[in-house]
Amino acid sequence: MTDSHQVIRVAAAHTASPLLDKRACVEKACRLVGEAAGQGAQFLVFPESFIPGFPIWNALARPIDGHDWFVRMARNSLRVDGPEIKTIAEAAAHHGVMVSLGFSELSPVSDGALWNAAVLIGADGRLLNHHRKLVPTFYEKLTWNPGDAAGLRVIETPIGRVGGLICGENGNPLSRYMMMAQNEELHAANYPPLWPFKNPVGTAPYDLAEAIRVRAAAHAFEAKVFVVVGAGFLDDAGFEMLAMGDAEREAVLRASPRSTSMIVAPSGEMLGTPLTETEGLVIADIDLSSLLELKQHHDMAGYYNRMDIYQLHVDRCRPVPVYFNQPDALAAGMAEDENRDDRPAFHAGGLAAAGD
Repeated sequence: MTDSHQVIRVAAAHTASPLLDKRACVEKACRLVGEAAGQGAQFLVFPESFIPGFPIWNALARPIDGHDWFVRMARNSLRVDGPEIKTIAEAAAHHGVMVSLGFSELSPVSDGALWNAAVLIGADGRLLNHHRKLVPTFYEKLTWNPGDAAGLRVIETPIGRVGGLICGENGNPLSRYMMMAQNEELHAANYPPLWPFKNPVGTAPYDLAEAIRVRAAAHAFEAKVFVVVGAGFLDDAGFEMLAMGDAEREAVLRASPRSTSMIVAPSGEMLGTPLTETEGLVIADIDLSSLLELKQHHDMAGYYNRMDIYQLHVDRCRPVPVYFNQPDALAAGMAEDENRDDRPAFHAGGLAAAGD
């Protein structure tokens, strides 16, 4: 339980990705961490796939015309243990800000396998959690693989118990209940800048901002948590790159409702000033101690449920493409080799000789 009257300042980044330029994205992320710290924020939430941007092109072109986009996306995706994440973690530690960062993750075993991922980085720069979106939504399947439940965790931090879900997962009752059942207090939600669901020209478009508002308020109210929504923004450079000089593509982009970033109280009330049409930071002060009183009303992971009737089982294993079974003789030989004094040893700083 959070200490009484612990007021913290949180921020949501409503910001545009330098599309398909991971180096520029990392530089912008570090700059925004500094800006959030300058405004006193202790927690900053970035958009979905901020690095290297969200694959909106999948909604605009036939799959057979999207191969070049996929190659560029893969080449600008990140490994979770790579230098880009490390650079942002160093910025988080330098400024003392905890960060939820959405990014496109490159598989450690296949250069063609990507995940829609998010990491939680502590204010000390440590990697606290690593989540891969369970199911790519609609045309996201042309870019990303299905994820797993290894990162569906709520993390104890100095500012409270922090969980998070990516985009449509915030509408998945089972995923949201997993967060509730781990005593979540502060929830990070990452969203894209646009979501062209059907051709919006001449028809009523899918209102992404309203969908975000409904989902954020629902989880805040049902889980009795504060929700910080970081959503993307599509700037003029992004419009130009995606439109490719094609009037029809540009019309779809212009007619698609923009996303929105916001901070929502457990009552469903908006805190701070939500952003939709301009880039910036949404800032709000929140008091996590206020959650306790509300849970006397409805505590979905406590007294206001029937665990004797409903049970949720979750497999947190992270799938791998191949499992190796070693014969006993080979395993014994390897075990003997492991115990040799002259074998190399891994230290935190890299590979070192044994005995260093």
